[in-house]
Amino acid sequence: MSAALPVPAPAAALSPLARGMLYGLAAVLIWGSYLAMARAGVVGGITAGDFSLIRYGTAGLIMLPWLAVNQPLSMAGMGWGRALALTLTAGPLFILLGVGGYVFAPLAHGAVAQPAAVVVFTTLFAAFVLKEGPDRMRLIGLGIVLLGIAVIAGPGLFSGTEMTPLGDAMFLGAGLLWASFTILARRWSIKAIPATAVVSVLSALIVVPVYAATTGFGYLLALPAAVLVPQILVQGVLSGVVAVICFTRAAEKLGAARAALFPALVPASAILMGVPIAGEWPNFGQWPGLGLTSLGLLVAMGVLRRG
Repeated sequence: MSAALPVPAPAAALSPLARGMLYGLAAVLIWGSYLAMARAGVVGGITAGDFSLIRYGTAGLIMLPWLAVNQPLSMAGMGWGRALALTLTAGPLFILLGVGGYVFAPLAHGAVAQPAAVVVFTTLFAAFVLKEGPDRMRLIGLGIVLLGIAVIAGPGLFSGTEMTPLGDAMFLGAGLLWASFTILARRWSIKAIPATAVVSVLSALIVVPVYAATTGFGYLLALPAAVLVPQILVQGVLSGVVAVICFTRAAEKLGAARAALFPALVPASAILMGVPIAGEWPNFGQWPGLGLTSLGLLVAMGVLRRG
């Protein structure tokens, strides 16, 4: 009898670090597409309220069947208290602050304040709540990332009006909420799909009735399919469901502090995704910012270390 040949290990096997980075980068690309599509939608007359309905209405509809067969009375086993806490931090209030801030502050301020707040608050919470203290290289990487998003914002970072501080405070509040979502999901060991399901369904139960009572569905239903369908796909399916699952899994693989880097890369992603979606190319001053954010990610993740 001939000896059995050894079965080789799967070539596609990836380390937890690599899988976590892939999940995080997938979320970043989706969020970048979401912002680029949002810019195109605003030009076409879609409002923040419309975006909220598209996001949570679609995500809630997608995740409702899963939740209906996975302990719906106890919110997928996590309990109503935790489910409501996750919805408070990653649901309609997060969108209201993150989008509403642009009423009072320039785009550049939101591009810096919100992701910077996510990085700073998550790093602090992870250190004190989860005991995931950052090492020296991670702190250096975080600094490079924050510098990169400031460079991307450019001169617009120094513009504004007397109402700008209110908008900045809203951006900081949105960053605080997302950092809290990240820490809570990690602390309670809540997996990606249950977290996405409860946030999506509970948010839809809030947003859809309010939108129906205050705005009505006539305007959205009158939009051409070529405008509405891509928004539903990107805002609702990809951003509302897939990106949340990817980011939560990144936090599972990498830890909350490392995962906090990915929202900080969204401005760079939005600029790059704006090329195919909105036909907008980065200006000369933004290219160094894109390079710095990429470098900072690699340093903070430990991919680049001194010999």
